[in-house]
Amino acid sequence: MTAFLKRHFLWAGFVAALVPVGVLLALQFVWLSRLERMSAMAQQAVLHNYLEGVGTEVQYAYRAAAERVLNVPAAAVMQGDHEQVAYHWKKKSFAGARRMFLVDYTRDPFGNLFLYEPEYGELLPAPASDESLAIIVACTPWQITAYRKLPFSPTGVSVDERDPEHRILANPIVDDATSSIVAVVGMVLDEDYFRGDLLPKAIENGLKKFFPDAAERDVEVTVRDGRKRLVLGSEPAGHAETEVNRAFPFVYTDWTLELRRRGEMPGRWARASFASNMALAALLALLLTGGVALALRAAGRAMRLSEMKSDFVSNVSHELRTPLASIRMFAEMLSLGRAPTLDKAKEYGEYIDAESRRLSRLIDNILDFARIESGRKTYQLARADLTEVVAAVVRTFEVRLRPAGFTVRFAPPASPLPLLDLDPDAIGQALHNLLDNAVKYSGEARAIDVSVSQDDTEAVVAVRDHGIGIPRHEQARVFERFHRVPTGLVHDVKGSGLGLAIVRHIVEAHGGRLHLVSAPGEGSTFTLRLPLRPAADLETERVADLRHDVSSQT
Repeated sequence: MTAFLKRHFLWAGFVAALVPVGVLLALQFVWLSRLERMSAMAQQAVLHNYLEGVGTEVQYAYRAAAERVLNVPAAAVMQGDHEQVAYHWKKKSFAGARRMFLVDYTRDPFGNLFLYEPEYGELLPAPASDESLAIIVACTPWQITAYRKLPFSPTGVSVDERDPEHRILANPIVDDATSSIVAVVGMVLDEDYFRGDLLPKAIENGLKKFFPDAAERDVEVTVRDGRKRLVLGSEPAGHAETEVNRAFPFVYTDWTLELRRRGEMPGRWARASFASNMALAALLALLLTGGVALALRAAGRAMRLSEMKSDFVSNVSHELRTPLASIRMFAEMLSLGRAPTLDKAKEYGEYIDAESRRLSRLIDNILDFARIESGRKTYQLARADLTEVVAAVVRTFEVRLRPAGFTVRFAPPASPLPLLDLDPDAIGQALHNLLDNAVKYSGEARAIDVSVSQDDTEAVVAVRDHGIGIPRHEQARVFERFHRVPTGLVHDVKGSGLGLAIVRHIVEAHGGRLHLVSAPGEGSTFTLRLPLRPAADLETERVADLRHDVSSQT
């Protein structure tokens, strides 16, 4: 109960320290975000207005020129007076027109195409060319209307940009008496004029109007054509504060106008202030959180160590008490002469020997763990028969397991194993720990299988029980010190929590591997794999490899 209160008291202090900082950080974030958002919206509005102003100026220039130049009297066309049309264009020429044209439907229902030649001041029949084809395609809807003599209401200047190389402004000429189309006049636009004269002037006028106080470096204008190729300006370098783009509204509608602003403007100031204040607040919150978390972790670690210490002392006390009680009981029976026969006295002696060995193993586990933790644990390797070591351990265990009804089934290898470099006592201790673990967690099962075999370059010792098994998510932790699988059975089974950790250390010290295969309700199989090659040969080979690596580096 005390530990529970302490743990929750620390969490309460942690939350109490973080809540004010969190509230302040949230309020600061909200207000600074709002300031940044409003500033960004204002900047965006200015930039959009600028782009709209440039587009409107370009639209006005072309629309005004088209209405002035393409306003040809219908009577001149109906009378066949092409000279009057040519004279009209000579007086009202437009620099942005690369070519003026006339499609006459009064004499041919499919229309006759004439091009205006400024050099001669005349309308001449159009030669076959891409330009002529673009004009014919642009005028096709009016040609059909004229051919069918359908009534038509004037709609003003139209734009045709299906051929980006020949952009056309056209105006149908309508006979007021019959409301039918008698001709179409138009112009093919000069892209060089748009790119080099009209567009730069519109951009400059817009800059002066919308950014009168901005330095040249603060505003960057870029124009791209329909293929996203750069037409005016330069590729952006660095990070622009804001960026907007807009297509031209009337003609050159596939071209885009982009605008970027640089410099220390309100939007940048807002973001800089937002970033600095949020960074400072976050740093303070992080430091405070880290301090409280470290204190909480230290307190929790101390509490866990205290609990582990209490559990360890309790479990070890029980482990020590059990064999001592058995030894005392059988010793008293022998001392009081309660052994009716010599065989019974021998049996009591075997029990005393088995329990004393069990007590010794428990003490050895504790001492070995202390040596392992301090790095002082050593092993005495000698040539030994692994099968004999395993068989001896199984025989010793059978004496202790017989009263509980356990059966240990030992399966020796099909053919003798070569002698191995190993520490027989350490391997025996590892096998004892595995058998002891199998007995504790066998549940209602009373059979344990032990086998020795050979697999290519390894000797294999497997210990299998048919008990409760181990969940998959716990299998990686069973070899940790003091860790015990949290099942219902763990409360009924005592142990120090050191056995499997010592097994892993022993096996790895022999250059081997330890594997576990288990499933809940299906038992567990612990497999020790030891190299068949002598450990001395492995060490010699390792030293030779190290020397080779050093020599190759030098």
